[in-house]
Amino acid sequence: MTQTRDFLQEAQTRGFVHQVTDAEAFSARLRAGTVAGYIGFDATADSLHVGSLVQIMLLRLMQTTGHKPVVLMGGGTTKVGDPSFRDEARPLLTDPQIELNKAGIRRVFDAFLRFGEGPSDAIMLDNAEWLDALRYVPFLRDIGRHFSVNRMLTMDSVKLRLERAQNLSFLEFNYMLLQAYDFLELARRFDCRIQMGGSDQWGNIVNGIDLTRRIIDKQVFGVTTPLITTASGGKMGKTAEGAVWLNPDMRSPYDYWQFWRNTEDADVGRFLRLFTDVSELEVRELEAAQGTALNLSKVRLANEATTLLHGQSEAKAAEAKAQLHFHSPTARIDKGEKEFDFFDGGKYKDLRTAGGLVALAGLAPSANVANGMIDQGQIKINDQVATRSTKYFVYDVGPDGTFKIERGKTVVRLRPK
Repeated sequence: MTQTRDFLQEAQTRGFVHQVTDAEAFSARLRAGTVAGYIGFDATADSLHVGSLVQIMLLRLMQTTGHKPVVLMGGGTTKVGDPSFRDEARPLLTDPQIELNKAGIRRVFDAFLRFGEGPSDAIMLDNAEWLDALRYVPFLRDIGRHFSVNRMLTMDSVKLRLERAQNLSFLEFNYMLLQAYDFLELARRFDCRIQMGGSDQWGNIVNGIDLTRRIIDKQVFGVTTPLITTASGGKMGKTAEGAVWLNPDMRSPYDYWQFWRNTEDADVGRFLRLFTDVSELEVRELEAAQGTALNLSKVRLANEATTLLHGQSEAKAAEAKAQLHFHSPTARIDKGEKEFDFFDGGKYKDLRTAGGLVALAGLAPSANVANGMIDQGQIKINDQVATRSTKYFVYDVGPDGTFKIERGKTVVRLRPK
């Protein structure tokens, strides 16, 4: 693939970059020709979830800008467990469990990356190839001597656990050495020059850069991505039902489409930049939309994100199913106490407004009173803080097929009939 765009500049424009080492030298190396860069993924489950999607899309951006993405499976490091920002150690998995998880994760990457033998074709490696073969005493002599325990104790992944007086095993303490060694081996074996990861991996990435410089005197670089939260402060990819998994047997294409369709208004542009291939020029037009037009931007986001993972036919089928629900003319309260016409509800005319839904749920005596509650941030609809400007349609229901209306600890669900 011919390099036609600047990877680092585009990554910054689209919101992928939190920190980068030696940006000037990094840019110069990118301009010099195709560069290989990697991200590591431990095999702790048989699917990745939306929380990993920023990393996957960053690898995809590498490829579309003419560089070589390297997916590093943590067949070796999974046996240790990354302690970063965890209160306790991960459960230890058996070798057969790790192999099953790796196979499930590979299915996800096949949807986003082109694998092959070409200069910018992706490759998938497993750090068990070199970590399982390590001899302990030589590893300590050759690698361990370059690590200061004093410095390791200041790393957030270690310090926070110790400050909370929570156990940190010696096994986990070794994780940062192994991750740094991964970078060294990839640079030595595959001339891999870039390690990328979440913002919590900055210390580990810097360790790998320092170790590689000390052992083989090769210039390598690091990039971290920001922690992605929703506009209302929630964790990206978490719903009331749990994680949004990427494998279709764990979350259907339709439910995946609905997850993106239910994006908060303020997040539409940002999520289009991060989780789709839509151009920056078009993103600006889509995020500038208001009212019903903004809902169409959300549909575009859902279609683009679903197409990337599940294919265009599944995205079209999901949209068609949502439209079918949209044309259902009536709705009722969960237990069937009351029926009403969705678009002409008498007392609650224009139920596409947040205030109308709140009043229908019985959480306010009128839509006007409900609007006051909304202005004070007292109302959530589908787990998102409601705003007056948002219009609701039948296909705005949550994964369980309902509008979930919350005021304080009171929850009412409205289900389209």
